[in-house]
Amino acid sequence: MEQLKENNVYTGTVEGYSSEGLGIVRLDGAVVFVPGTVRGEEIDLRITKVMKTCAAGEMVKLRKPSPERAKPECPHFGLCGGCDFQHMSYTEELRAKRQRVQDALTRLGGTDLQVEEILGAKDPTHYRNKSQYPVGPGGTIGFYKARTHQVVGVDRCLIQSEVSDKTAKAVGDWMRRYKISAYDERTGKGLVRHIYVRVNQKGESLCCVVVNGKQLPREPELAAFVRAAAPKTVGVVLNSNTRRGNVILGDKYRTLWGQDFLMDTLCGLRFKLSVPSFYQVNRDQAEVLYGKALEFAGLTGEETVLDLYCGTGTITLCMAAKAKKVIGAEIVAPAIADARENAERNGIENAEFFCGDAADIAVKLEREGLRPDVITVDPPRKGLAPEVIASVAGMGPKRVVYVSCDPATLGRDVKLFVELGYKAVRACAVDMFPGTRHVETIVLLQRETL
Repeated sequence: MEQLKENNVYTGTVEGYSSEGLGIVRLDGAVVFVPGTVRGEEIDLRITKVMKTCAAGEMVKLRKPSPERAKPECPHFGLCGGCDFQHMSYTEELRAKRQRVQDALTRLGGTDLQVEEILGAKDPTHYRNKSQYPVGPGGTIGFYKARTHQVVGVDRCLIQSEVSDKTAKAVGDWMRRYKISAYDERTGKGLVRHIYVRVNQKGESLCCVVVNGKQLPREPELAAFVRAAAPKTVGVVLNSNTRRGNVILGDKYRTLWGQDFLMDTLCGLRFKLSVPSFYQVNRDQAEVLYGKALEFAGLTGEETVLDLYCGTGTITLCMAAKAKKVIGAEIVAPAIADARENAERNGIENAEFFCGDAADIAVKLEREGLRPDVITVDPPRKGLAPEVIASVAGMGPKRVVYVSCDPATLGRDVKLFVELGYKAVRACAVDMFPGTRHVETIVLLQRETL
């Protein structure tokens, strides 16, 4: 990297994108990551940092723009860390995401499997049904600046629901009206930490205010402010989190008004959602995702399906109608309680749920001799622990349907499955998170020796 010097300006062409959505420019074989650029563009860039294996840069002049370049609609783009791709067309964003998944499967997964398609959203705006707004010192409400914990004030976000934005603003108005303090990460003092809002297909919402304490002054007034701004609010909940750190939600909840859950419909089924329950943030694309997962599972009605990381039982219960028996496992106790209620609510009698760590449950079920025909996994971003993969393979399912929100950990895990006798035979990407670098992927792994 000696040929590149910080603050020097160079000319280059953007060849593609990094996993974080940054443009990639190669200068004499050295890789430079440049934000806000589009594939094919010729730019002048200034080197801002030189590292051992790469460099960071910033565009100082756009010499030849791409026809896929777009003007960002959000005035906060580039400052707020929520979105990555507003400077390009949605077509180009989808192409970049599909390539990211392909690169992960090829380079990290060591497979020649080709990504069949990427299924884009019909409407890439206002799709999030769960919003989490950090509250900064002084009461600033919005989202974190990229790679910092500095809150950028945002009144209107293009990917959050309008109901969520109105609810967050109402809480801010209440704070100013009654001089309620905001939490300060540096000192650990102050009250309001986060504003959390869930919204369902009908536009009904559930508001949760996360506080550094057990109660708030003017709690009835808080509920009144929220209800006035969002008349379809079904409940206002207080969450207590007095711990230092990045974890948003604490363990204790108290309902200030209404109910502490929200109902939603997904794939023709009714689901109860409490605040901590996992639920895909893009409902419409979740139906696309689960439809593809069902296709990959290849169910005939005779199979036993094990669903690890089942959350409130969405994938589990969607598969129940096509399977002989479905078993869901999840570590979050309220989510499992919701899953059991969801099964009963929808009249599903062939579903069973366990609460516990996926690794422990997988080992337990393997030792008990469970031999599911299909196993589905939908882990968090960190992917699967090696012992989970070993236990899944040890149960010998014919097919494993892996739903992933991180291509890198997916590629890593696919390689481990291959080493244990499975072959990756199909892959499809689904754009659950338009405007951001994140992408969902489904991979079908098939046991090679039946």
